[in-house]
Amino acid sequence: MKLTYLGHSCVYLDTGDYRLIIDPFLTGNPKAAAVAEDIDVDYILLTHGHSDHIGDAEAIARRTGATIVAIVELADFFEQRGLKATGMNLGGSYNFPFGKLTFTPALHSSSVEVNGTNVYLGVAAGIVLNINGFTVYHCGDTALFSDMKLIGSKHKIDLAFIPIGDFFTMGPEDALLAAEWIGAKHVVPVHYDTFGIIKQDGTQFAHQLQKLGISGHALLPGESLDKTQLER
Repeated sequence: MKLTYLGHSCVYLDTGDYRLIIDPFLTGNPKAAAVAEDIDVDYILLTHGHSDHIGDAEAIARRTGATIVAIVELADFFEQRGLKATGMNLGGSYNFPFGKLTFTPALHSSSVEVNGTNVYLGVAAGIVLNINGFTVYHCGDTALFSDMKLIGSKHKIDLAFIPIGDFFTMGPEDALLAAEWIGAKHVVPVHYDTFGIIKQDGTQFAHQLQKLGISGHALLPGESLDKTQLER
């Protein structure tokens, strides 16, 4: 399995048999390492309904026929637009062809503006994926919350994607605590540097992780990690 960071909170996963993308915000993202027209996936996984997370979901799904997997209100939003979608809810798990997916809580909001009005799109969530025995936790947009300890103790996380941008989500200090609570072997910071208001030093964050005995990877957009190198 290969995981590629495409900028902001967007992660592309290639399991060898299936291709997935999480929170595809590429168009309008000044740090994006890909364009939506080049993305070919089987599944689109969404943490919540803000435009910097669902940005290219509709265009990619319409072109590729990919299934959108999201919290039920967000999935219904895309179904009403004629797309394939599977709606789940917090705590729910399902064994998809690519592996097991579980939606976890996240402390954040979830809506999108349609014709000048904010449309409620359910609760924000994190996503835990178990693919061939390797567990990935994408926290989504969230504040620090103590149940991250429970998520880590239940799922034995190999790799976590944790937001560090501050202002809209937790900042680096809280993200370090989150990394400890999650107990992940490897951590990639996300949701930072896309815009000035969320500018952070990912390399410094990775160094702080190392002091905690956690392998930090401050990936630049377009850089990848391979399952085999993370299992060494």
